[in-house]
Amino acid sequence: MSAPLVPARLAFAAGGTPYSAAYDDVYHSAEGGLAQAQHVFLQGNGLPERWRGRRQFTILETGFGFGLSFLATWRAWRDDPQRSERLHFVSIEKHPFQAGDLAVLLKEFPDLNDKFISQWPVLVPGMHRLELENGKVILTLFLGDVADGLPQLSLAADAIFLDGFAPAKNPAMWEPRLLRHLGRLAAPGATLATWSVAAAVRSALEGAGFAVEKVAGFGTKKEMLRGRIARNVRTNFIQPTSSAIVIGAGVAGAAVSERLASRGWNVTVIERHGGPAEEASGNPAGIFHPIVSPDDSRFARFTRASFLFLLHHWGNLDRLEWQRCGVLQLARDARERESQQRALATLGYPARYAQFDAAKGGIWFPEAGWVKPRKLVECLLSRVELQKHFEREVASLSREGNDWNAKDNQGKVIASAPVVVLANAADALRLSPQPEVRLRCIRGQLTLVPAIAGLDHVLLRGGMVLPGIDGVSLAGASYDIDDEDPQLRTDSHAGNLERLEQILPGAARGLDLAKLDGRVAFRAVVRDRLPMVGPLSGGLFGAFAYGSRGLLWASLAGEIIASMLEGEPLPVERNLAAAVDPGRFALRAARKRVTSAPA
Repeated sequence: MSAPLVPARLAFAAGGTPYSAAYDDVYHSAEGGLAQAQHVFLQGNGLPERWRGRRQFTILETGFGFGLSFLATWRAWRDDPQRSERLHFVSIEKHPFQAGDLAVLLKEFPDLNDKFISQWPVLVPGMHRLELENGKVILTLFLGDVADGLPQLSLAADAIFLDGFAPAKNPAMWEPRLLRHLGRLAAPGATLATWSVAAAVRSALEGAGFAVEKVAGFGTKKEMLRGRIARNVRTNFIQPTSSAIVIGAGVAGAAVSERLASRGWNVTVIERHGGPAEEASGNPAGIFHPIVSPDDSRFARFTRASFLFLLHHWGNLDRLEWQRCGVLQLARDARERESQQRALATLGYPARYAQFDAAKGGIWFPEAGWVKPRKLVECLLSRVELQKHFEREVASLSREGNDWNAKDNQGKVIASAPVVVLANAADALRLSPQPEVRLRCIRGQLTLVPAIAGLDHVLLRGGMVLPGIDGVSLAGASYDIDDEDPQLRTDSHAGNLERLEQILPGAARGLDLAKLDGRVAFRAVVRDRLPMVGPLSGGLFGAFAYGSRGLLWASLAGEIIASMLEGEPLPVERNLAAAVDPGRFALRAARKRVTSAPA
């Protein structure tokens, strides 16, 4: 379980240098933080020269502080006409500052700090990905202890900024067992720089595979360390192929397509219906909200990461119709109420993320709300250049050379590409059978009722009810396992009205079941209720089994797949990427066979 974050407190040493009372140390040299960052980290890693002409360049930093080195790097990249196409900056911070304190600390960056602070994340543990410069500068923050974060990173760093409070003040951050991860995370030819020349640090870096040397330091520090990876290293880099087919034009397919095309990929979308968002993504509205689990399960953590990512990503979409009106998850009984209170007390979330509403008896998520799925799909598909084939069903996939061919039921090739992403929900396993995976179909029927007066937020309690949207409130939804009936049914409407009464007593009074309208859609789930996101086989990827959380999960899932294909830092921890990996069921089956085999 992730430990609650403890934000840094704004304080200054006698000379005005930012200071941490918790570690009794300053955040940068008294001679100047910006000049120190430029000398130690930029010049120490041969920047900006080393990123010139590159498609992308990745920097890893071990202590974000208040972002001084990041902003110095961003400014240097922005001012360099020969800069890399994309700059990834990945950093770890145990005690992040509140946004208001950052504004005080970053006054010397008037050209950048407003853009940066406006996207500063909610301070909850885990990975946060922020896009700046129209997606050309990507900041990935792990908020939490470096001992938890460094082993969970998945990237190939071209340069490493080894920063943090002095080894004597914060020895845990400089332990050899942690610094050994730097060798795993280093790309071929990676460099490293740090202001510390402590013998233990030098020894640990050499043990991690770096050749280090002392060079002239900054200010009153006569020396600093500079290093370069001294051995061949394994990386997760995949040579981009820049061409892909995405099967399915619902929210899952639209999200993957947009994330790939934003990186310059040629993407072809194939959809069996006459247009996008014709199945579950065609519902009038849907909700997005995180969940709170007392044990902070991987399901809860992946949902949290997805929620936080979409808040930033959707904010960059023009004409999206959505409202962050808040979601109240009402407790169903006294036992659940007590569990909710205990979970929030244990996890220590800030009120901006989740808080207990004692008056109403439930968890209030102030940043959550509703979105129109069709509009979301439309925004994603229109944001980038795509080739689209509608009313074309893929009957089969075949591999010829380096390409996959998507063929119709007459054997005609619809499109070819080295990469195919299956984003077609319950139909995915027809095109790529996975013997260990059982994909179940869930029928969900929504009921449309007249807009409920006075309701201005979403309510949950064994079901959901939305505030009035275009004169209508949505209630539901049914959860009918392995039920393939596409027709509206009175019994499903009755069940939805019963749930509506449990959520909001009196709201269903006077409604005539025979006159109610609604919508039926189908969702696909696997037994652990997590999505299938990642590689299936050579060049074949999955983005399906989203269940009822497609709106919530799709954007982050698309970012994960795009990052994998581009060899970029992953936007989630390694154990979360493994938790949604489509190969997890085959791996579990193999382990079970081994453990059950006779000795």
